[in-house]
Amino acid sequence: MSGKVRAVLMALIAGSGLLLTGCASKPDNDVQGQLLVAPVLNDYKLEMTLAKLSEILVSAKLTEEQRARFLYERGVIYDRLGLRLMARIQFHEALTIKPDLADAYNFMGIYFTQEGDYESAFESFDSVLELMPDYDYAYLNRGLALYYAGRPQLAVKDMKTFFASDQQDGYRALWLYLTEYDVNATQAMTQLQANRALLPADGWASDIVDYVLGKHNDAELLALAKKQLKQPREYVERLCEAYFYMAKVAEEQQKNHKAAQYLRLALATNIYDFVEYRYARVELANLLKAEQPAE
Repeated sequence: MSGKVRAVLMALIAGSGLLLTGCASKPDNDVQGQLLVAPVLNDYKLEMTLAKLSEILVSAKLTEEQRARFLYERGVIYDRLGLRLMARIQFHEALTIKPDLADAYNFMGIYFTQEGDYESAFESFDSVLELMPDYDYAYLNRGLALYYAGRPQLAVKDMKTFFASDQQDGYRALWLYLTEYDVNATQAMTQLQANRALLPADGWASDIVDYVLGKHNDAELLALAKKQLKQPREYVERLCEAYFYMAKVAEEQQKNHKAAQYLRLALATNIYDFVEYRYARVELANLLKAEQPAE
């Protein structure tokens, strides 16, 4: 990639905030049944970056590798804007040009999982790990595909690998717990208690773990979501995560109506690129399907 094109790409990504590290049922009376802030609107900077990338792809003289990378970056922006079909087209085109683009396989695997095409998802994540064996988020995403495909033992194996990469990450501890719960609920809770000792004493992810362990109730967790915020969007992001994990706890308590309401609230935040948003719709569909009377 030429120095000029590389500089343009890095400026676009930095400007759009992409260089980030990176969750019809009747209402229940005890649900905190309201979205506490307005849903996030699309960032105009992302839309401007999208327009600039599109201009470069049309007018700039690019190598095949550069074109594949720009297509991938445009797909990432489409994904953040919630335009999943458009994103998928970009990733597919990028892979057609550059078949060893591991990041694009990772996104395709996520989309296949959301659509319930688990075999294609497994193939995508296996391709990621063949190209980049240390790509730890591929273990998370393959574990999620296994989890939703009803293969919890294999999901646990991937989640253990993912958790081992950073044992101070509360989200990794939570997903390990959720997959282990489907294998043995009692042991999953015991393991989460042990993993809690490895996490920071305080912090938002630790607060969610404490909630799952029964140390906070719903209202307390939502109140904690307001603490130590660094920017306005962060509160909505936390609500997306909080509602998702509150739904999972409600489901464990066999309060499916309550769980469904929380999942709807998670979806109402419009935090499209969070794992909790991505799978809130899958969780909601599974709940509603389970409530349908057998034919």
